[in-house]
Order: sequence, then structure tokens, then C-alpha cells
Amino acid sequence: MPRQFRGKVALDVRNSQADWPAFLADKAPEGAPNVLVILYDDTGQAAWSPYGGRIAMPTMDRLARNGLTYSQWHTTAVCSPTRSCFLTGRNHHANGFGTISEAATGFPGYNGHIPLENGTIAHILRNAGWSTFWIGKNHNVPVDAFSIGASKKAWPLGLGYDRFYGFIGGETNQWYPELIEDNHFVDQPYQPEEGYHFSKDIADKAITFIRDTKQSDPEKPWYMWYCPGANHAPHHAPQDYIDKYKGKFDDGYEAYRTWVLERMIERGILPQGTALTPINPLPEGVLPQADSVRPWDTLNDDEKRLFSRMAEVYAAFSEYTDVQIGRVIDYLEESGQLNNTLIFYCADNGASGEGSPNGSVNENRFFNGYPDDMESNLAMIDKLGSPDTYNHYPTGWAVAFSSPYKMFKRYASYSGGTCDPLVIHWPAGIKARGEVRHQYHHCNDIVPTILECCGVPMPEEIDRVKQAPLAGVSMKYSFDQADAPTTKQVQYYEMAGTRGIWAGGWKAAAQHGPLPSDQGNFGKDVWELFNTEEDRAEAHDLAAEYPEKLKELQELWLDEARKNNVLPLVDLGLAAYHAAEFHAEPLKSGRYTYYPGTTEVPEASAARTLGASFKALAEVEFNGETEGVIFAQGSRFGGYSLFVKDGKLVFAYNFLGIPPEQRLTCDAPKDGRHIVGVEFAKERISDRLETFGTMTLYVDDKAVAEGEFRTQSGHYALCGEGLAIGRDAGDAVSSEYGSAFDFRGGTIEKVVFDVADDHYFDAERQLKAAMARD
Repeated sequence: MPRQFRGKVALDVRNSQADWPAFLADKAPEGAPNVLVILYDDTGQAAWSPYGGRIAMPTMDRLARNGLTYSQWHTTAVCSPTRSCFLTGRNHHANGFGTISEAATGFPGYNGHIPLENGTIAHILRNAGWSTFWIGKNHNVPVDAFSIGASKKAWPLGLGYDRFYGFIGGETNQWYPELIEDNHFVDQPYQPEEGYHFSKDIADKAITFIRDTKQSDPEKPWYMWYCPGANHAPHHAPQDYIDKYKGKFDDGYEAYRTWVLERMIERGILPQGTALTPINPLPEGVLPQADSVRPWDTLNDDEKRLFSRMAEVYAAFSEYTDVQIGRVIDYLEESGQLNNTLIFYCADNGASGEGSPNGSVNENRFFNGYPDDMESNLAMIDKLGSPDTYNHYPTGWAVAFSSPYKMFKRYASYSGGTCDPLVIHWPAGIKARGEVRHQYHHCNDIVPTILECCGVPMPEEIDRVKQAPLAGVSMKYSFDQADAPTTKQVQYYEMAGTRGIWAGGWKAAAQHGPLPSDQGNFGKDVWELFNTEEDRAEAHDLAAEYPEKLKELQELWLDEARKNNVLPLVDLGLAAYHAAEFHAEPLKSGRYTYYPGTTEVPEASAARTLGASFKALAEVEFNGETEGVIFAQGSRFGGYSLFVKDGKLVFAYNFLGIPPEQRLTCDAPKDGRHIVGVEFAKERISDRLETFGTMTLYVDDKAVAEGEFRTQSGHYALCGEGLAIGRDAGDAVSSEYGSAFDFRGGTIEKVVFDVADDHYFDAERQLKAAMARD
């Protein structure tokens, strides 16, 4: 940081002495490395080729051959929490990230706000002389700060990053991403039909950011956090990559587990004698039905064909993204930077089970508690991976790609959720090549490792805020000491109500289903005990043999939980979970006014039309050329839109992408100022969380069409696809128009949403009253 001024100030500049260094930023230590952290999503160890998996990862293979592969590196079991550890080097609950941003609740460990005493690695390195970049997924902006009107102090630039390019939230459509550059929303640079894919786009942007800093300050090192959308759903990939995997998963997920375990042992990832765990390891009543696996031999031929295809698409998505990352690595080599760039290539949690036992062509069904059905899945088999699907493989592949461990993402109790791939590559700093390291480590150890490798001490203060101690430990000792004992002593785990703790080679795990299981009764959970030094798969429960050891670990878990703000435990059912999520406090009037030419409004901040009665009315000046979207929220995978096309005014509601698209239509006004919109009167909510009621289309004070509609109660999208006026941001809601159907030929003055409980009795009078109050 700039130091105290040591020059001389006199009346006359001729008698004064300048001291420029007092005002200049610190420079990084001589010879300090660049740092590149590549963090995939939703990938178990058994998926990728460096660990013996069938998914070809040529770039990761290249780095593993010249670097180190870690066999016992762990995460928190879910993305936002793991990423918070990458940011701060502290535990996820201590960061306020006991859950994903979108599921934040008003408790210290679950609010989604990183406290100032947990300063970020970007702040530290930027102050020490590095350029800092964040590329790709961001899942650590608090849900209450998603909107463009929110404070940006928790956005990437507020967390110490000089530049950001990517998306905010847990996932995005890879063909139509919701893009932000620095602190503002931007349109994607070109369309899928022109070759666009998010993985390709961010590789281009990463190279540009590095080139920019190197040409302006060639000696300044950089730190980049590179987070592709892969392998999170939707699994979107170019067709030629999908075709490469045709038939490669036809033997099924159980056969794959046996095959890959042998390969993992051969490669030295796992010791001889490691056992496979059952595909459904939890007792009845504990394992949620949505997380269960259908045995392969119980599937019919069509189901096997579909499930195999879903795995092929996932593999294609993963490899295609790795190839794009390869372009970044090629650039570093060509520019002479690769040798002294410290690279971490890893994933944030185990393979995802959010595709249900049947897989899904629309993952948004999972977030709405709506079951997938085989008929609709099979109908889309030839379109998997394309813009027409939002697909996710079934739970069987989640278990397979997390082999040989129990369960998968969301289960912090078992290694299936937490034991992830990690390759470290740094030719200038690591002598060993192509070796495996077995020391036990965690994602909170990445920050201390970076600091030690860069020669930067952890500061006592950041921007005058005293810093909390790091929870992680540096892994640098393991680089050239293959047999050194791990320096990690204790690591607790908790995610969505699942619990575990590791200490000195012993692991205790509570049997419990994760949110949204709604099981409760945490005090009655059965705990298992494993000796991970001898049983890496956590296959053999030793609780009955060592009850004192189990009790010791249970007490240790509670101590760690209290230190890190883990309590209260949350495993609510879906309806209660949605109620507990953050939503902007509703306006007392129940009325929200929106304007054209503005940034879309995120779901958590927009007028809430999910599971509710609502009115949405627009004041529009029509002429003979009027066409386009008046307002829209969501996408073809769930959402609604009011638009004008071919002389018709149309309201379309797309319920989770399930045909037929629900529509009301009438002749559009030909000219003049009119009030157009809809009212939805909720009548009932089904046990599948469908909200049924009457939807009425209005032109001025006349009801021109009505019908029974079913609407969604959970989410239009996990993130992105917000409420937009005069356009349909991102992927189009209705099949009646494409991605560029902006309003034209007239003027949208305002759009008013009314979510108050009063009944719609005079559309025109109510809208005029609302406009007058604006």
C-alpha cells in the first residue's frame, strides 16, 4: 500500500522535494507468479480423464502430466459456499454462505453477505501489486443485491476484482447467457446460429483481459478466477462434440462405476481394496425419492437410450469447455507466461443429482418441485444439448461420476458430495511432474496456498478492517514432499441439513436427507463412523466398534458449528423453502411500476407473480406498425410474455416448457393510447405446486379473453431471465417469436404490476390511479 510522504514541502516548489513512491501502489515481489484458478461446477472425481473417467479433458490431462493431481481434496458440496471459501480462505458459514445465494435466509451463517473481516484474495493480491480478474460464473453476489439498483459493494469489482465478465447467480443458459461486464448488463456478442457458446466467449474474454494488462504493464503479474458454466445444468454443447460420445455410456451407470473404480486404482488415485458403495446407500425414509437411483437393469430400452444420451451430452459439454480453456493455456505458453503461472484446475462439488431419477429436459422443474416424466423427456432426446432443452442427466449418473463414494452434490455428509478433482500446475515452482498427492485438504486451503506461493503474507487489516484468522492451511508443503503428512487437522461439513466432520483420518457422518427433504428431527439422526486412512470410499461403518471416537467427533462437530455460525440447520420442504428465501419486501401498495429502456429486474426483486394472484397492465401507444414484446419474464423453460404479432395482442404463459403453451389472444388496437394487460385470479395450488386460476386478457376496460391457466409457484429461473419491459431478455418465452423481438412501432409508457389482494373490477380506472401515484 502507499506509504507515508517523505518528501519536503516548502512555500516554493523550487525548494520542495517530491516523493512519488509515497503515492504509488505496491509492486508484487520480484519473480512472483501469475495465478489462474479454473473452477468447474458439478463434477465428481470419476468423471474426468485425469482421474480415470471417460470424459476426455485434453487440457486438464496436459496440466496433470506436468503437475500434481490431488486425491483427497474436498469442497462444501454446493457451489456458492465452496466459492466463498475460494474467495476468503474461511469456512462457508463464517462467510455467510451456508447455502447458495438464491436460498439465503436471515441467519448469520446463511445470509449471503461476506463480512468485511473475511477479506478476499482479490483485495489482498490487488493491494500487493497484482491485476485481478473474475471470468464466468459468479455465485456470491447476495440475492438481495442482484438488481441493477442495488449496491455493488458485493459485486466482483467491490470484492477486489479489477474486471468481471460473466453471469451472476447459480446457472445460465449457455446459448443465451445473462451477461454482465464489470457492473452493468451487456448483450451477448453474437447468437448461437453464428457459433456462440458461453464457454467460447469467456475464453476469448480471458485472453483479452490478460493481453490488456500485459501490454500496458508487462512486469505486473495477474490473478484470474476463471469459472465456466460447465458442468452445471443446463448441459449445452455443440453437436459435433455430442456425437463424439455416441455409445460411450451405453453400458449404464452401474457398469461405469465398476469400470472407473479399477481405473482410479490403476492411476493411484485410490488405494487397492477400495470398495464400491451402494447406489442407494441411505435407509428408507432418509433418502429422498427425488435423490434415489433407478437400477439400470430395471430400465426399459427407451429409458436406457435416453439416459445414455444425457451422459453423452454432459461429457460433450465438459470436454468442449476444457478445449476452450486450452486456448487460454496455449496463449500463456505462446506469450511465455505459462512456466510461472500457478494454475489450479478443479471443481466446486460432486456431480449433481438435481436431474431426478428420470433425468430432465428442463432442470427448472426441480426448482419448482414438479416431477419429470419419461414421455416428455423422450420426445426431446434428439434435441438434448441444444437451445431447445435445459437438460440434466438422472441421479444414476451423479452417483457414477462421484464413484466410488456415497451420494453426490448437496450431501456434505459423504465424499460423493465433497471429494473433487484438483490439479495444480506450476513448472517454475513445482519440481515433480505427473504425480499424485494424497494429503487431505479442503477448498478453504486454496487462499493460503496462493498467498504462500506468491510471497504475500496475510494482512492483519484490509482497508482498515481487522481480519479474522484464515481457516485454511497452505498446501505448498505437499508440492515436493509426496509423503509428507497432511497439515490439515479438522474440517467440519454441513450443507442443506447434511452433516459430517473429518479429523485426523476419522470421519463421522449423519444420515440425513438434504433440503428440500423436510425431515427435521436432527437430534435423532443416526451417525456413521469411517476410518478414511483405510476406507477412502467410506463404505464400512465403524460406529458400533468405536462409540467413543464417534462421540468425540459429534462433539467436535458441534463445537465447529458454533464457531462458524452453522446453526440453525435447514432442510425445509420446497414450499417452506421458497417462503424462507429472500424476496424484496413487498410495497405496501402492492403496485410496481416499470419502464422500457431499463435493465431487467431479477426475480427476487420483481413484483412476485409466482403462486399468486396478480395484474399486469401496460399503457401503450399503438400505431399501424406496432409489434414486439411489451413485457416478459422467464424463458421457454418457464415464464410469461405479453406481445403483439401479426396484428394480434397475445399473452403467453409457458408452464415449465410443457406443451401446449397457454395463450390468450385478441385483435391488437390499431392506433391510439390504450391500456392492455392481464389479471390472474388464483383459485388453488395442487400438490405438485401448480397454481390454477382464471387468466383474463384486457384491452382498456373490456375483458376480451379468459381461460383457466396453470402457473408456477417456485421460480421462473434459478437466476437470470428477469422481468423486462419492451423486450424478452435472454431466451424467448414464447415459440411465437425469436430472441430479437423488441417492441417497435409505438410507445410503451409504463407497465404496472399489482400484486395486492384486491379484485380486478375496472382495469382502466385502476391503472390510471396507479399511474397517478407513480
